[in-house]
Amino acid sequence: MIDVRKASDRGPADHGWLKSFHTFSFADYHDPAHMGFRGLRVMNEDWVQPGQGFGMHPHRDMEIVTYVLEGSLEHRDSMGNGEVLRAGEFQYMSAGTGIRHSEFNPSDTELVHLYQIWIFPNEKGLTPTYAQKKFSEESKRGRWQTVASPDGTDGSLSIRQDAKVYLSILEPSQPLGYDLLPQRAVWLQVMSGNVELNGVRLETGDGAAMTDEPTLEVSGSGEVMLFDLP
Repeated sequence: MIDVRKASDRGPADHGWLKSFHTFSFADYHDPAHMGFRGLRVMNEDWVQPGQGFGMHPHRDMEIVTYVLEGSLEHRDSMGNGEVLRAGEFQYMSAGTGIRHSEFNPSDTELVHLYQIWIFPNEKGLTPTYAQKKFSEESKRGRWQTVASPDGTDGSLSIRQDAKVYLSILEPSQPLGYDLLPQRAVWLQVMSGNVELNGVRLETGDGAAMTDEPTLEVSGSGEVMLFDLP
């Protein structure tokens, strides 16, 4: 079964300095029918104006993955980390027992376009951690590049959940397949382009939940992120 979440059906928010679309309930947007999918709790697509950002704020017991599509994002946190993420880079925070952080667009002229993703951890009360990683375009082109996993496979970020996250830049003439283990499910998020998931058409910003199907095939042109979830 494939359940499509169209980009146009997401919860919008426009704060002037921040424009956001929420796939699942978040902040002032509440939809009981869309509270998350399996261990995936938040999928926000954000655009932050130049010189603006999220002030210092707390999190706990959540695996937080940020992917920058365009522009740059300056990060600071209570663990002493201070980094700038640029287009194509991933940031990972395991909030654990508690962390405070800020995310700021350091540019005077350019928007920063990013996805903010939250995944429930497999255990609460762990020590907070931080990591940052960039994967080359070549490693993503025409294949599933693992970007997050429980064991850091394929050079991925190590997260505290039995979930795997993949990124791919699709080649128009090269469909990609993926086999699901029993009791697992997939969420596919289209970062850009137009694709088909087992014959179902998806466009930029669309997401789709896939359950009770042993295999999937993705074709088309664009960039997609796949979540293999328990």
